[in-house]
Amino acid sequence: MSMYKVKFLPDGKEVEVEDGATIMEAAEKGEVYINSLCGGKGVCGKCRVQIADGKLRADKNSISFLSKDEIKDGYVLACQAKVNIDMEVIVPPESRLEAEQILMEQPVVDYSQPEKVAVARVPSDPMTLFEPLVQKVYMELREPSQEDNISDIERIIRELRKRTDYQTFETSLGCLRGLASNLRDNDWKVTATIAKHGDPWRILQIEPGDTTERNYGLAIDVGTTTVVAQLVHLKSGSVTGITGSHNLQAHYGEDVISRMVYACGREKGLNPLHESVIKNINNLIKTLTDEKELNVEDITAIVAAGNTTMSHLLLSLIPCSIRLDPYVPTANIFPQIRARDLGIDINPVGILETIADVASYVGGDIVAGILACGIADRPETRVLIDVGTNGEIAIGNNEWMVCCSASAGPAFEGGGIKNGMRATRGAIERIMITNGDITYETIGKSKPRGICGSGLIDCIYEFARNGIIDHDGKFNLSTKNERIIEKDDVVQFILAYSRETENGEDLTISESDIDNLIRSKGAVFAAIKSLMDYVGLKFADIDTFFVAGGFGSYLDIPKAIGIGLLPDIDPKKIRFIGNSSLMGARLALLSGHAFERTIHIANSTTNIEMSTYQPFMDEYVAAMFLPHTDRKLFPSVDY
Repeated sequence: MSMYKVKFLPDGKEVEVEDGATIMEAAEKGEVYINSLCGGKGVCGKCRVQIADGKLRADKNSISFLSKDEIKDGYVLACQAKVNIDMEVIVPPESRLEAEQILMEQPVVDYSQPEKVAVARVPSDPMTLFEPLVQKVYMELREPSQEDNISDIERIIRELRKRTDYQTFETSLGCLRGLASNLRDNDWKVTATIAKHGDPWRILQIEPGDTTERNYGLAIDVGTTTVVAQLVHLKSGSVTGITGSHNLQAHYGEDVISRMVYACGREKGLNPLHESVIKNINNLIKTLTDEKELNVEDITAIVAAGNTTMSHLLLSLIPCSIRLDPYVPTANIFPQIRARDLGIDINPVGILETIADVASYVGGDIVAGILACGIADRPETRVLIDVGTNGEIAIGNNEWMVCCSASAGPAFEGGGIKNGMRATRGAIERIMITNGDITYETIGKSKPRGICGSGLIDCIYEFARNGIIDHDGKFNLSTKNERIIEKDDVVQFILAYSRETENGEDLTISESDIDNLIRSKGAVFAAIKSLMDYVGLKFADIDTFFVAGGFGSYLDIPKAIGIGLLPDIDPKKIRFIGNSSLMGARLALLSGHAFERTIHIANSTTNIEMSTYQPFMDEYVAAMFLPHTDRKLFPSVDY
């Protein structure tokens, strides 16, 4: 088969691919990252690139996403255009997948200094016991004698029972091999690495000398958009490093549905998705170990939290049944495994634990968040919400817990919006309209390239407050606002004029864009309201309303309330908590009891399937106005 060279500009990267490969596939091979909201289906139009050298024209399926001038200038969709000649390809700024505002963590609970607290393991306080999932114990053993001639491994277990509170230990053949010489060559001074494995503890390895200081773990948030890793010193409990990156699975779709479709729609479709997240994790491990001058073998444990689909893709489990009625995952609780079995580059005997899921669309990230917020451990009624494409909501206390997911769609992350984009450089994230004058802020203080979720919420609120749109989201043409124009038979509002933007074109928002956002906010609010009604509570009964995730942390609370996204409660009750998934994963890494709590939380939380819950549909219809059909629910909103 013929091979052709593809050079990507401005990166300057060049790859060679087979005849018929798409430009998107060539970009992936060259590690050039291009937007692809739809996973290569050719239905989002976000992967526009320009052919600078080479003869290739847009196919008929791509023409609807391109203007006549763009077609004339050689623009094509990277996921549809196939390579059939050597070529140079320009990836314009708006099509580049750039680094996002990756949310690491914000404190929501205090983790006390890691002293072994002599208290009972009680559900009311899962953080009372500092007990890392993997520990190192240094021992100076007595040599065998005629009077004390038990086996080498029994000698180690006897000492472990003295030095720990644990009585039951398992070992493996690999651990036994070489043990005899290891003990005798090192004067019976060794370090045992032990891992919690249910009730018994497993002896992972025996090392010569005292290596207790060289024991690290990773807490990992495997998010749909980003993957974040936190390096934790397991002896002291201190966080020594943190880093994150964009989830490389975005090549195959921006949301979990498109990734499931990719994994299940072609032969071996699961493999690249699994390999992408493993590559993410290994890249983060290398960054952290290089920064701290550590050996990867010093890392002996990982706790990962992600939504149900991300957990399946991490573990290379087929996710197909998750999206099909009756929405059944392969598993909700996952076995402890060796991380190296997945290709994760840590100590060969190091373990991986994956936080348990509740249901197909309520995953371990929410379970970890519930743990971090202490919702299941206190008598007050609290709410946790993670707003995104798949808004996940949990409500409860130490006696009961209910949860659901609301299919909010991609609008909050820029999807379905003509000029929408992720929270990356050049995204408008703040908007204010005062006396007809518009001011805005962009990420990185760059020229505007598009608008992200927090900017969209600001925009809709400011439009409504200034009478630019009516309560149904339609433009009020009677205002005679010069920024309201009609182009290509579409009424739209100019947020930034061409002279202000990076690509030299007007940055606009249309009525269909506004409608998409109203649908998204309506789905989230309707889910919250439906859950509250299900348990017979009012919004006034909420003690604390936790908002998690990267998107939530940039919300303007009054404006989010003002458009009917969040309930109209005292803003002081609303707390942004950052990456609660990462925080919960760390707590589970540092406390075996906390890890057990995550399994209990997952098993005891009742999931309400909103797609079949009739009251949700009624609430959704009622929420399709600004701020809501029932204005009594939003007494503080006065526009």
